[in-house]
Amino acid sequence: MLVSINDLAADLGNPDLVVVDCRFNLQQPAAGSRLYAERHIPGAFYADLDRDLSGTRTAELGRHPLPDVDDLQKLLSGFGIGPETRVVVYDEGSGGLAARLWWLLRWLGHAQVSLLDGGFAAWCAAGLPVTAQLPAGRKGRFVARPGSMPVLTTRDIEAALGTEQILLLDLRAHDRYLGRVEPIDPVAGHVPGAVSAPFSANLGSDGRFRPVEELRRNYSAMLGDRPVGEVVCMCGSGVTACHGIFALELAGWRGAGLYAGSWSEWIRSAGRPVARES
Repeated sequence: MLVSINDLAADLGNPDLVVVDCRFNLQQPAAGSRLYAERHIPGAFYADLDRDLSGTRTAELGRHPLPDVDDLQKLLSGFGIGPETRVVVYDEGSGGLAARLWWLLRWLGHAQVSLLDGGFAAWCAAGLPVTAQLPAGRKGRFVARPGSMPVLTTRDIEAALGTEQILLLDLRAHDRYLGRVEPIDPVAGHVPGAVSAPFSANLGSDGRFRPVEELRRNYSAMLGDRPVGEVVCMCGSGVTACHGIFALELAGWRGAGLYAGSWSEWIRSAGRPVARES
């Protein structure tokens, strides 16, 4: 699931490998594509969170709805991805954005996808090659089979509210969960009953994932004896929630659900309850 920068560097140029750059800045949406145009890992394609990895927003949906399956299939085919292609995704460092594409590929039934540990920051810090040259076009035949990863709707979360049916993990920063700050969405707080599980806790100080033993210990404290099928990850808009699903799977728990709409969709209706803590 995780690929080191050295292993990726040794495999660049392999015709069975496709690398995708997922850098993006929520406050500056054009920044990711600009940085990609300036320099990126040789041969990497670019996937924009807003344009490529999200669908059309409506008044009822969150900030980053799941993309249209046909559009995503065309995008991935254009990257040269076919049934046997190995895919490596990366962002600036944490994997919080690249995990979205990891999850989407898995959701569409493509198992051969990995995350670059440490991302572009680690790649550059090691002095590995970068380029501004755009990759040559490739032709793939990606076959989308949506439904390979569990997805929950806002209605599902509402139905489970106040019951013991699910364990809802909120991957946002702890201060956002508490409602002390809210830099993006118009309402601060969290879904009642959700447990704070910041995605940053999955990472060491170097921006790489913590050892599997540490991840297993940290998530064991939250899950207890619950089966992973009852675990649901959320965040602000269903993006960094995928980082939690990735970390859980890395630690041995495969099958956690994604609340795709997440906080930004939960607060679309003033009638839904909001919890805050001092």
